[in-house]
Amino acid sequence: MVNQRYAGGNELLDAEHLLGEVLAIPYGASVADLGCGSMAFFTLQAAKLAGDKGRVYACDIVKEVLSSVEGKARQEGLLNIKTVWTNLETVGAAKILEPLDYVLLVNTLFQTKKRKEVLKEAYRLLKPEGKLLFVEWKISSGPIGPKQELKIPRETAEELAREAGFIKLKDFEAGQYHYGVIFQK
Repeated sequence: MVNQRYAGGNELLDAEHLLGEVLAIPYGASVADLGCGSMAFFTLQAAKLAGDKGRVYACDIVKEVLSSVEGKARQEGLLNIKTVWTNLETVGAAKILEPLDYVLLVNTLFQTKKRKEVLKEAYRLLKPEGKLLFVEWKISSGPIGPKQELKIPRETAEELAREAGFIKLKDFEAGQYHYGVIFQK
């Protein structure tokens, strides 16, 4: 039997490239990573780019995930990360008081049936002309990722974002198994 190895984490999505080159997060930016996950690849990279004058909010509904993010931030000496325990399916639940420059939704929307609410929350958190980085699984028969019926076609994602008030700026290939779209409030 052949033991196949599939890419995971940073091998699947290059957070440094997507945030630094595609989205171009500048020093001093305010960012929220909605559904950050325990590995926090995008949270940590956003914090490095935003620097000590910026602020990054790592948002998740699982408290253990947030504890993991806090530990990783300490390990890397990133003092500009604040964890936020929240239910993204409830508009207004994320207790972030400052309007944000950027919101990240990376592999998050496929996990919920309340997609419109999550996008409305992302919209609410952004300042006027703020940007949303949206990355999801491609509709394909690849060996990894969620079940096909959970994946969101790009066209559906764009329509949901439009309904939430977003304007599409550009789309891009986020990786072998992912597509990406940048929206603006």
